[in-house]
Amino acid sequence: MSSEGATPDPAPVEAAPAEKSEKQLKRESEKRAKKDAETAKKLAKLEARQVRGQPGNAITVGVVPDPPVELEPPSGTRDFYPDEMRLQRWLFDHFRRVGTSCGFEEYDAPVLERQELYKRKAGEEITQQMYCFVDKEDVEVTLRPEMTPSLARMVLGKAQSVMLPLKWFSIPQCWRFETTQRGRKREHYQWNMDIIGCPGVAAEVELLSAVCQFFTNIGIKSSDIGIKVNSRKVMASVLKSMGVSDEKFAPVCVVMDKFDKIGDEAVITELTETQGLDKSTATKIVSCLLCKSVSDLASLCGEGVDRSGIDELNKLFELAEAYGFGDWLVFDASVVRGLAYYTGVVFEGFDRAGELRAICGGGRYDKLLTLYGAVTEVPACGFGFGDCVVVELLKDKGLLPLLPKTIDFVVAAFNEQMQGSAMHATALLRKGGANVDLLLEPKKKVANTFDYANRVGARFIVFVAPNEWSEGMVRIKDLRLGEDVPDDEKQIDVKIGDLGDVRSVLDAWAETKKMGGLKI
Repeated sequence: MSSEGATPDPAPVEAAPAEKSEKQLKRESEKRAKKDAETAKKLAKLEARQVRGQPGNAITVGVVPDPPVELEPPSGTRDFYPDEMRLQRWLFDHFRRVGTSCGFEEYDAPVLERQELYKRKAGEEITQQMYCFVDKEDVEVTLRPEMTPSLARMVLGKAQSVMLPLKWFSIPQCWRFETTQRGRKREHYQWNMDIIGCPGVAAEVELLSAVCQFFTNIGIKSSDIGIKVNSRKVMASVLKSMGVSDEKFAPVCVVMDKFDKIGDEAVITELTETQGLDKSTATKIVSCLLCKSVSDLASLCGEGVDRSGIDELNKLFELAEAYGFGDWLVFDASVVRGLAYYTGVVFEGFDRAGELRAICGGGRYDKLLTLYGAVTEVPACGFGFGDCVVVELLKDKGLLPLLPKTIDFVVAAFNEQMQGSAMHATALLRKGGANVDLLLEPKKKVANTFDYANRVGARFIVFVAPNEWSEGMVRIKDLRLGEDVPDDEKQIDVKIGDLGDVRSVLDAWAETKKMGGLKI
């Protein structure tokens, strides 16, 4: 420790920092860009709040510069404003459409589960990634980090009445406390499809078909996305022949699963330093990971490879070709999936452009149900597909759908005295199946009424005025006809009694306009 006036000790000579890899530099650049973007976003929101707070702006809410509560959601979570909600519903509709078309049934479970469900599967350390607490009944509970254990619990809970094989899908909200990055948040929704009770590789093929069908439906091609396929069964036999014990298999797989991220040299180093393997064994493992075909792996490992696992992989690729999605699949021996419960075929969707993390992943987990009380192994396989990364993929490919707010009708009363009549007309329209936005406060100027109807995306506006109402009519105007169409050609008076079947009335009206040469 130095005192004032004393000669300072010479500064220690620091070792030159190791040169960073291209991937590390890219990740650091992405982190800086993300931080800058978040800062800019917050400043823009603050500025917008202050602008909206200016006097005279009656249709927005003013917010003080320093509100008494944080207006952003917790880190790693999202608000879903109506425009984001429309995108979510569009995406979930695609998930459901594929699941249903493949004969799967939808299920759900509580977002709150007992901690033991996950500790049993992954050990006590999993609690470090969970939003967990002890409830008022002294039960250790958590927001679910994944859905598969809940599925296993539910299947066993109805063990005597569930007929196998079962095919179920779900879109659960999951919570995991981990570092956020592009396409990965602490809160996300995940499309799961699982098949319980089918031991053959046809089950995996059916799941892979569903994944490819989903991609195709949203405009993604096999040139955009590929699916890497491997077998944990095969890799287990290979590692065993190299002297890797059963106890070491799962942690070694976790290291192997990092191959794409850190490269061969780093994998060799980690296998030797953290798993205690000798360098020769670690180098052989990396050689296996570099194999680009099932036959290459079988040739390299010779007698050490599990022939039944090799046969399963070959059969999977053969069936995928017959199914018509063989061009999506790629054999990749480095894909082993970090989760310890996988027992057979594993697969992982990847961005061929290399911009995004794993798009989806899954595989066979025949031993999982025995952890929760099944007497014998129950064949099972499935996949998980997060919503965040799909949205990022659609952004990158320019395929985000345009989903503006739309409504069939806006109903506008002429004045306050006509508001009850407008509500009656609204009820009739809704009874007929139309989506109707009732203008809650009549506007003083007709132009303001039209402006409101345009802002909410209305196709038609229904005017409820004294003259027409006294004659048992309302006036309906089509807001989507062009400026070149005369006003009297855009509107029709409809009987109040016909509002319950207004679509038929408007269809007939449109047909007469077409016959008159008007494009509808």
